[in-house]
Amino acid sequence: MGDEATAPGEGSAKVPDGLQRDGLEAWFAESAAEIVPPLSFERIAGGLSNLTYRVQDARGKRWALRRPPLGKRLGSAHDMGREHRVVAALAGSAVPVAPVVGLCEDEAVIGAPFYVMEFVEGPVLRGLAEAELFPDHADRRAIGMRVAETLATIHAVDPDAAGLGDLGRKEDYVARQLRRWQGQWEKSRTRELPTVDRVHDRLAARIPPQGPATIVHGDYRLDNMILTPSGEVAAVVDWELCTLGDPLADVGTLMAYWPERGEEQLRLGEPANLAPGFPSREALAGRYAERSGRDLSELGYYLALGYWKLAIILEGVYSRYLGGGYGEVDEGVHGFRVLVERLAEAAERAEQS
Repeated sequence: MGDEATAPGEGSAKVPDGLQRDGLEAWFAESAAEIVPPLSFERIAGGLSNLTYRVQDARGKRWALRRPPLGKRLGSAHDMGREHRVVAALAGSAVPVAPVVGLCEDEAVIGAPFYVMEFVEGPVLRGLAEAELFPDHADRRAIGMRVAETLATIHAVDPDAAGLGDLGRKEDYVARQLRRWQGQWEKSRTRELPTVDRVHDRLAARIPPQGPATIVHGDYRLDNMILTPSGEVAAVVDWELCTLGDPLADVGTLMAYWPERGEEQLRLGEPANLAPGFPSREALAGRYAERSGRDLSELGYYLALGYWKLAIILEGVYSRYLGGGYGEVDEGVHGFRVLVERLAEAAERAEQS
């Protein structure tokens, strides 16, 4: 689901890479919903890990389908069953998510596991252009505050009551994240970058005390939300990194994805939050602290962790692009290489400060 997916149209007669018409029409008819064939498909822009497609039948009914990237996948990083489980479990909570239709783990259908959700209509604020959908500065500030409030809502869910108590270990989350992402770096890096290793060692040496574990989204940011026309949060999406752990790691990730004006070197494109009216990082953190009651005195540590993890995520994206995991590669993809280096440097500065 994404901004392009909100536009009217009948999709494409061509089947995008990663899908198979016959298998999907049979699966939908048997396992998901009544359809009026033929189905049409459109790859939705936005996500840089798991792939999302709009599926539409002849009467105009639409769904969103999620599958792993094309090509080689890194272990559990693209577990469709896990992501499906999280979204399905949260459907009964206060967290806004897309209604789940079904999961298919039979790779014979399209060549990989996938799951399907109801299609949630609404804008996704990927950049400055989409921010113009909400020209009033007060509306933009309200949207930003809802980002913080919704994160507090996610962290308020009782994992055991939601049926997610065994989603991950509840202890030593940060240490586990450092081990996991350093391992991902070793598997996906395209060159030596000593800054990544130095930041890992410094963060591992001074992990703050962690409180009770909560559900952690893992990639929480403005453009992983679908909004309503009035700017409310219709659905939080892209739960592939969700686990149990330290909620402040989500806050650090959000701050890393919420650049301040003047931080051009740390962003790919023009994030929507740079449009006039959106709240600052400080205001965002303040609203989260107010709603959650959590102490954010160690936020600098979690910002460093967020920058470091984001650098590794984008290195994985860059590696998959080079390996053909997203189809045809254009020259612009090499911007990821430079951004990874800048984010690693920002992580080092944040940790040192």
